[in-house]
Amino acid sequence: MIEALDRGWLEAHPLPRVESSDDKNDRGRVLLVGGGAFVPGALRLTAEAVLRVGAGKLQMATVASAAMALGVLVPEAAMIALPADAGGEIAADAADHIADLVVRCDTLILGPGMIEGEGTVELVTRALATPRDDCSILLDAAAISCAGNLASAIAAHEGRIVLTPHHGEMAALTGHKRDHVAEDPATIAQEVADRFGAVVVLKAARTIIAAPGASPLVHASNCPGLGTGGSGDVLAGVIGGLLARGLGPRAAAAWGVWLHGAAGRIAADKIGPIGFLARDLPPELPGLLPK
Repeated sequence: MIEALDRGWLEAHPLPRVESSDDKNDRGRVLLVGGGAFVPGALRLTAEAVLRVGAGKLQMATVASAAMALGVLVPEAAMIALPADAGGEIAADAADHIADLVVRCDTLILGPGMIEGEGTVELVTRALATPRDDCSILLDAAAISCAGNLASAIAAHEGRIVLTPHHGEMAALTGHKRDHVAEDPATIAQEVADRFGAVVVLKAARTIIAAPGASPLVHASNCPGLGTGGSGDVLAGVIGGLLARGLGPRAAAAWGVWLHGAAGRIAADKIGPIGFLARDLPPELPGLLPK
């Protein structure tokens, strides 16, 4: 049975309380890895969303050619420059450096702004190599598309991984045609959640959140303007930031989808039903968090 993701569900699964004595170290450390020559600014969208939902500390890692500009755009985050391959994307030999950084974070977000290249599978495989019960991982974009043969590696994290595909990425992950995914997204999402032992956020106008051993959730954003470039990068940051704050993967995914949709509706009211930009969404997030 599919459940509606509504305010009643959210009230039954509240966000972690923020105590007056909490500081940034208490709200989680996020490592954000992605971007490249093709979409050098994507990490800015994800990074701001991470911080706007209250995560405490953020490190960004991207190709050296984009690192300085991103560091200036997001001065609240630490910036790490990675080697690039011939196509300007993160090189496979960055995997060792990323693996060293992962051991010092609470949540890894891997994939926003990345496109599939020779090194993508190596980067993802190395990032998944050492499961930790105190670290959650969100895979987005190319990090999902290349993970079809990594089900056992993902399952080894025992439910601490969130996958955020749109229908095209889900088709690449499963080998199904995109039309097949669209015909029955809830079933496909649940099958992938069970196979990979992970939470799946199958993005569309009606987004499905599936997790092993739980009923799928569905959320209709009623906001066509969210279908814009960079919107998914913002969603990855919202979910990742909530994971870092200590919310469980299924609840973080559900709250992230709801907050993202609500931010879109506010932007639509202020600017117009379509034509607002992904960068308009993160500033709306703090006001949507429960007091």
